[in-house]
Amino acid sequence: MTEPIKTDVLIIGAGPVGLFAVFELGLLDIKAHLVDILDKIGGQCAELYPEKPIYDIPGVPFVTGQGLVDALMAQIKPFQPEFHLQEMVAEIEKIGDPLFRVTTDQGKVFEVKVVVVAAGGGSFQPKRPPIAGIEAYEDKSVFYAVRQMEKFRGRRLLVVGGGDSALDWTLNLHPLASEMTLLHRRDDFRAAPDSVNKMRTLVANEKLNLVIGQVMSLEGADGQVTAAHVKDSKGEMSTIACDAVLPFFGLTMKLGPVTNWGIDLEKDLITVDTAKFESSVPGIFAIGDINTYPGKLQLILCGFHEGALMAQAAHRYVYPDKKITFQYTTSSSSLQKKLGVK
Repeated sequence: MTEPIKTDVLIIGAGPVGLFAVFELGLLDIKAHLVDILDKIGGQCAELYPEKPIYDIPGVPFVTGQGLVDALMAQIKPFQPEFHLQEMVAEIEKIGDPLFRVTTDQGKVFEVKVVVVAAGGGSFQPKRPPIAGIEAYEDKSVFYAVRQMEKFRGRRLLVVGGGDSALDWTLNLHPLASEMTLLHRRDDFRAAPDSVNKMRTLVANEKLNLVIGQVMSLEGADGQVTAAHVKDSKGEMSTIACDAVLPFFGLTMKLGPVTNWGIDLEKDLITVDTAKFESSVPGIFAIGDINTYPGKLQLILCGFHEGALMAQAAHRYVYPDKKITFQYTTSSSSLQKKLGVK
């Protein structure tokens, strides 16, 4: 078995609520690691609406989704949290009192005293393209995420999509690929202008193939794709030879493995008490949009409040013989020292 990573708390979800939980736990000398299925920190704010304005963060009249994430990252910097991205928690096993063994879909193992589920409405999972038989190629030669770039060195790559993820990975992987093709249904991209400009420069210099059309079917055997059959806007068919296909059709929210963790659920949400935001399993907490209780509002500011109370309750699992002395950051020299305040 993989050597476990030992820490006080594992937070599942690196969105704003999970990030602020790091702050509240850190004030109590509780060390946290975070796991997130996305390839970036920030959850929905970073992935779905980085430039969308948010107006209901207390004391902040206006901030973008990414701006909020950046501010939270600066706020928790003194506590040096460790992030494990592009991983999904697959299994949680109780092995002590208190002690959990948590395993991700990538085989990483954690041993922690507390688990905090801050996964929003669930885990982001890629949307599968409407291509018949694509399941036979998934995780063999069709990939919805890039976890190891070296895996694609020397291969003929076909990236499908027109958003930031498609353009970013096209630009990152093209130096490794023996041949790179970007396919999108129209010659109009939703990605950052700088990325689009770089892509078009590569196309103009004949270092990248740009094809306008849609994948209708895949050709191959035993999970290994050899070609994609493409239809253009005029209905004409063509074939693109490829060894790997990377479709980026966006993300969808699914509850995922949470249903197998032995936690009481109500309409696909984790039921919690409102004093500690603890689930039906002692030591497993849920904060943010993933939980439910009477009067619940799905607001970021409510998740922040839940994180503060969760941290107070988690303290008794991490330090069962230590009493909490409540302090304010405005007046406590010890808390200010932790925050690096001069």
